[in-house]
Amino acid sequence: MKRKIAFISEHASPLAVLGGVDSGGQNVYVAEICKSLSRLGYSIDIFTRKDDEGLPEIVEWLPGIRVVHVEAGPAREVPKEQLLGFMDEFTKSMVGLIRRLHLDYELVHANFFMSGLVASEIKLILGIPYVITFHALGKIRMIHQKENDAFPATRLDIEQMIVEDADYIIAECPQDKQDLIEHYQADPTRITIIPCGFSSEEFAPAPKAGARRRLGLHKNDVVLLQLGRIVPRKGVDNVIRAMHYLKEIPNIKLLVVGGSDEKPDFERDPEFKRLKALAKTEGVEDKVVFTGRRNRKQLKYYYQAADFFISTPWYEPFGITPLEAMACGTPVIGSDVGGIKYTVRHGETGFLVPPHDPLALAEAVKKGISCPEQYAQLCENALNRVNENFTWSFVAEKAHGLYMLVMAKREAKPAYLLDLRRAQTKPLGGYQANAITYAS
Repeated sequence: MKRKIAFISEHASPLAVLGGVDSGGQNVYVAEICKSLSRLGYSIDIFTRKDDEGLPEIVEWLPGIRVVHVEAGPAREVPKEQLLGFMDEFTKSMVGLIRRLHLDYELVHANFFMSGLVASEIKLILGIPYVITFHALGKIRMIHQKENDAFPATRLDIEQMIVEDADYIIAECPQDKQDLIEHYQADPTRITIIPCGFSSEEFAPAPKAGARRRLGLHKNDVVLLQLGRIVPRKGVDNVIRAMHYLKEIPNIKLLVVGGSDEKPDFERDPEFKRLKALAKTEGVEDKVVFTGRRNRKQLKYYYQAADFFISTPWYEPFGITPLEAMACGTPVIGSDVGGIKYTVRHGETGFLVPPHDPLALAEAVKKGISCPEQYAQLCENALNRVNENFTWSFVAEKAHGLYMLVMAKREAKPAYLLDLRRAQTKPLGGYQANAITYAS
């Protein structure tokens, strides 16, 4: 008999097109771990916010996996920073649907703090335990974003409540676990490290020459690749500044892949406009190519064509794109932060450099391309590392072990005691759930 579990991913649907401001690693994480869990025998419903009037309530997505679109706020795109006020409605809609369809979940896996808030109330109302992957922590984000952080301040209170309430917390790397303990006083015995992964069906090595022909690149180009969301914290400007120190290298190119549209809008998109102006200021406008968004099937050709994948964000809770690059046999030069310093081994699978240091980045590129024998070893090591430690099947097996532990505890104690005092008296900013209202 299949184990039936629910995922909550309020702003990151596995059906979303990647590359936009709010579409990235979490979408991939939810989609891919669910695929692998399904192969392990799980039946999964993924609850996400309905952001388009044309979306059906339930999409039979893949064998054993459904995507459930939950009514929560207007049925249109809303920046994730503005979604917290709709989580009360999300919870009510989800509880109503569970009851209407007589769904019986053994576990909820929440993704991001707002999903954790919903999962906490589901646990209170229906007695279903939950685990959470935060994907990013508000206190860490505030350290780096400061006044540019657009999330409401109540995020920190909500995250603290979830840290204390969740049955288990999944940290994506050792730094993530350390941040939870240091900044949230999390119980280390209720934290387990389970990394993100890559899909070997999507990403695998192939001859650079073939990938370059497909993309219209010359076989002798030195190709650097920056791929992901085009937002300030990703450090695309750092890579462009590094190109200033590399412009004497013949045929060097930087491909910047990502964005909301297939063709970059340099007039209306402020980040693209800023980055293009920076490339001109640095004298590398002719060496930087902004491709716009590319679909998942196209991404492998960019990874395969590149000599190095570059990822130098200010901070990065984990970062899936470095794994995808290494899975294509492409070494990574990344920031010595967060999950990147966990996945990339300095001098073995690529190089780690400080964020905000374009000169250090440029020196790493020069070192990487200076010795063909060393470069070939970097490629081989990168490929071996991801296939040994970061496949989605490996990640799903780890998650399965955690789920079994949590579900065994639930079976030993079949009914959670509802803490009505918490439901009635613990407001979280403008949000206050009331279990009595839902239960009536």
